[in-house]
Amino acid sequence: MIASSGFAATILTLYPDMFPGPLGASIAGRALGEGKWSLDAVNIRDFATDKHRTVDDTPAGGGAGMVLRADVVAAALDSVADDRPILAMTPRGAPLTQVRVRDLATGPGAIILCGRFEGFDERLFDARPIEQVSIGDYVLSGGEMGALVLLDACIRLLPGVMGAPSSGDEESFESGLLEYPHYTRPYQWEGRTIPEVLRSGDHARIAAWRKAQAETDTRLRRPDLWERHEDARVSSPSGARRQTKED
Repeated sequence: MIASSGFAATILTLYPDMFPGPLGASIAGRALGEGKWSLDAVNIRDFATDKHRTVDDTPAGGGAGMVLRADVVAAALDSVADDRPILAMTPRGAPLTQVRVRDLATGPGAIILCGRFEGFDERLFDARPIEQVSIGDYVLSGGEMGALVLLDACIRLLPGVMGAPSSGDEESFESGLLEYPHYTRPYQWEGRTIPEVLRSGDHARIAAWRKAQAETDTRLRRPDLWERHEDARVSSPSGARRQTKED
């Protein structure tokens, strides 16, 4: 599934059969078939050196579970390393953001390490330029699901993947806010109607309504996002001028 150009994803995993998984369907699958991006799943176990193909060992200092060996994972990584960023899916990583997704989508692709068991030997991160990434404050059985999430977020932003280039411009997180609510036909459903402003044909009023709804929903549902949005607005040059004028 390697394309000659475009966004190239290489996954290092103990379960290569999990890929492409859902990325083989819908717009990501269509884009994969059209060569807009490529995927290669590499089995970390192929780089084990003993007859049992051992990839893990007990934690130093004791404790439950097993830890992926740095020597085996590094050998797998070194076999595919190039100029692409190297990401490791781990709950200890920095939260994935839409800003980082857009940055990755404009690059050559990514090499993604999928952890299992108790995670990676920490020396791996000391020895290789690896960015640790988390998709949320919870723990999964392995990094594969996180890798699928990260890739789906990137692939939909690649040129020609979504129907209209502007499709992602007003989505949640693009402006630091949640997206405004959407409606469609029928006009009346179970006694509930579409807000009249959306049927007015007045594009300025509609834009203002959508902006107000996005701000209200973000403030109520995600106060953490709202606080960051307000901090960014005030600290920006234009925001600072508005704040001074209002004061």
